[in-house]
Amino acid sequence: MNIENRNIDSNLYENIKNIIEQSKHYAVTQVNYSLVLAYWNIGKMIKQNIIENKRAEYGEETIKKLGEKLTLDYGSGFGQRNLFRMMKFYEFFPETTILTTLSAKFSWSHFVEFIRLEDDLKRDFYISMCYNEKWSVRALRERINTMLFERTAISKKPEETIRKDLALLSQKNEMTTSLFLKDPYFLDFLELKDNYSEKDVENAILVELEKFILEFGNDFAFMARQKRIQIGSNDYYIDLLFYHRKLRRLVIIELKIGDFIPEYKGQVELYLKWLSKYEKQDFEEEPIAIILCSGKDSDVVELMDLEKDNIHISEYWLKLPPKEILKEKLHKAIGHAKARMGSGGTINGE
Repeated sequence: MNIENRNIDSNLYENIKNIIEQSKHYAVTQVNYSLVLAYWNIGKMIKQNIIENKRAEYGEETIKKLGEKLTLDYGSGFGQRNLFRMMKFYEFFPETTILTTLSAKFSWSHFVEFIRLEDDLKRDFYISMCYNEKWSVRALRERINTMLFERTAISKKPEETIRKDLALLSQKNEMTTSLFLKDPYFLDFLELKDNYSEKDVENAILVELEKFILEFGNDFAFMARQKRIQIGSNDYYIDLLFYHRKLRRLVIIELKIGDFIPEYKGQVELYLKWLSKYEKQDFEEEPIAIILCSGKDSDVVELMDLEKDNIHISEYWLKLPPKEILKEKLHKAIGHAKARMGSGGTINGE
């Protein structure tokens, strides 16, 4: 009998296939770990050499000459620029226990993006979110460039709360709403033309659902569009209904053209109460609503204090502004929130 025609035990084949795949993954992991560890040790050695000589100009000259010689022997990966990165890598992650844990999770290219961030709190945020969301290097870079940290509600919290929430995510795989909610949301990928309607936005979101979910997070799962609910003799329709796995909550998305107006509160409040009564499972938290508006008056939103009712107001931007304008706007919003908190106000229901 021709060996090609013999039946192969499917379980045997799958078991052998799994061994091969696991060994390949292990090999890649070991190569990455060895590479990261080598770069860390190089950075450590350079840093200690510079500290011993106690002269900044000596350090710059040493790294320059090292880069030139190592490039000749080992290629551009060991040039002056990368040697500076390695030294900074050691400075930012000096403890070997932390290094060992992180090197199993991220590639050197991820670390290059992390060490761009001088602020250690912001860096810890991106490390935690990157691992939770399984971001590629490209995705990580995009989120840093679009100032995800500053757009997320957590940025308006005290440092102690931020670190507590990040620890909860990293250690227990539990996410708080402050790590999930953003303002503004960037929906530039919808590519809507002028004079669009709410239905146009909704249609465009469903066409680009994968990109929409990426903006909201990988734990976000689509459930329904224009979900019909009946209360008494009246029918109502929820624009978009999602579920967040880590939050264990149903999430309403209501789309509005123009600025937020107080009347929207009653509408989504009704939806939330209905979902809580008829859809929420025993193991789930109370549903939340995000009203996405193309604009809002922050004084009106602040006065209404909607977050205690699980209602959150966020702007959506269909075009990305220049980086400096974005930075100015977000830093101003954070500063305003911190000032309210310092004067006895509350942020996000706290």
